[in-house]
Amino acid sequence: MFKLLEAIGRVTINFLEFWGSWLIISVKAIVLAFRKPIRFKHYLYQLASIGTGSLPVIAITSLFTGGVIALETYEAFHRFNAEYMIGGVVAISMARELGPVLTALLITARSGSAMAAEIGTMKVTEQIDALRMMAVNPIKYLITPRVYTSVIAVTLLTIISDIVGYIGGYIVSVVVFNINKTLYIRYTQNLAEMNDVYHGLIKAAIFGFLIATISCLYGYFTKGGAKGVGESTTKAVVVSSISILIFDYLITFILRFFDL
Repeated sequence: MFKLLEAIGRVTINFLEFWGSWLIISVKAIVLAFRKPIRFKHYLYQLASIGTGSLPVIAITSLFTGGVIALETYEAFHRFNAEYMIGGVVAISMARELGPVLTALLITARSGSAMAAEIGTMKVTEQIDALRMMAVNPIKYLITPRVYTSVIAVTLLTIISDIVGYIGGYIVSVVVFNINKTLYIRYTQNLAEMNDVYHGLIKAAIFGFLIATISCLYGYFTKGGAKGVGESTTKAVVVSSISILIFDYLITFILRFFDL
């Protein structure tokens, strides 16, 4: 009984300690962006690294995801002679859910792991201590640019993911199944709304923030040399991915509850 209570207490303390540290670093990263000096080159470099580097992977994934949605839904719609409505299903699915979630998970695997590994390596090799010795705030220098550019990059890449995913669904529906393209596009316009896109972009911005702050947090508190860097990188990817899926549900619930 006492061991069970001890285990529950340890888990609770670790949980509160993690999210407390996350909150402190997140607030500092946001606030420090407005303090001089503002190094725009760092922001541009991170934006190119996160955004441009992830674009091919996200485009390929989204193209086939849109195609898979069309393939899976064709049989059901074909029974009711409503194949032309597949475009609306693809558009809404990509905009509201699959676009932001897939984009965030892919960026977590590619860029989130890189953030944790890079900052973790700087931590164990005492480069972060060297920054402090030179009167450079390590959070402002290392974390702030990654947070802001991750929010922008994930949001922009989600828009591209939505478009490419719809193209994938269009190719499968019109080219493979020979669905009337005029009806396909018309029913997409009738079923899908800009509100669907806005919901997805809200998710994308929050996901980008979570990826950067969680990955940088694990990197910033890395201990134990090269082994510690590997462990921090793994934890950053796992926790970021789980957080994305949990917050995906919470954001969807809030938007539905308030009918936004």
